[in-house]
Amino acid sequence: MPNVKSIFLTKLLIFLSISLQSIHCQADVIDLNKADSLFNARSYKEAMEIYDSNYQSGVYSPAMLLKMAFISEGIGDNERATLYLSKYYDLDPNPQAITKIKSLTGQSSLVGYEVSDGQRFLIFLTEYQEYIVGALAIFLVLSIIASWITGRKSEKTQTFWPTILLIVLIFAANNFLNGPRTGLITSSPTFIVSKPSAGGELIDMVEPGHRVHIKSNKDIWYEVEWKDKSAFIKKSDVTRM
Repeated sequence: MPNVKSIFLTKLLIFLSISLQSIHCQADVIDLNKADSLFNARSYKEAMEIYDSNYQSGVYSPAMLLKMAFISEGIGDNERATLYLSKYYDLDPNPQAITKIKSLTGQSSLVGYEVSDGQRFLIFLTEYQEYIVGALAIFLVLSIIASWITGRKSEKTQTFWPTILLIVLIFAANNFLNGPRTGLITSSPTFIVSKPSAGGELIDMVEPGHRVHIKSNKDIWYEVEWKDKSAFIKKSDVTRM
């Protein structure tokens, strides 16, 4: 029979390592509350430093993105303002965001803002990734406790598949739950070509503000989806979202 105490300690160490991530997330929330206070006090530069640090770490909310867009537009950085509004649109698609992006970029129409229900669901899961991992971690510790109690009361061989499944789900949620790979066109003009070379046939020439779904990398090029077809854009012309 497996050593129940050893199994329990192993599972406990796994759970504690997951808990450390939750503590880090709580620290991020404290930082964001501080940034919000600075924003309300019109200390925009200091607030932006905290917002940007969290954004780079993948921690953001629709309200935070709107504030970042507001600050960026205020200092004349329309490119960053467009980026934050485009990201905001993924989380809260509404016509006002598109209207504002058109105003910032001087575009009358935009390509790449159509998001399928499947993509929206994936974005939703990505946005609430921390809560999903937290809930799975709670179920994991309950499974550990149940296994420990059962092991003490019974000499029968235990079934550990629920715990193993939870560990696999937590690992997958932490490492593979990513939103669609989207890029914002930021150069003027940007050439969209049929092949990843200067000799590729010109498909389109566009201004900043449009979005593309990034399919793969090829040297200095991104393979993207443009109007339901594969095409190529130089990486220097696109900002990853």
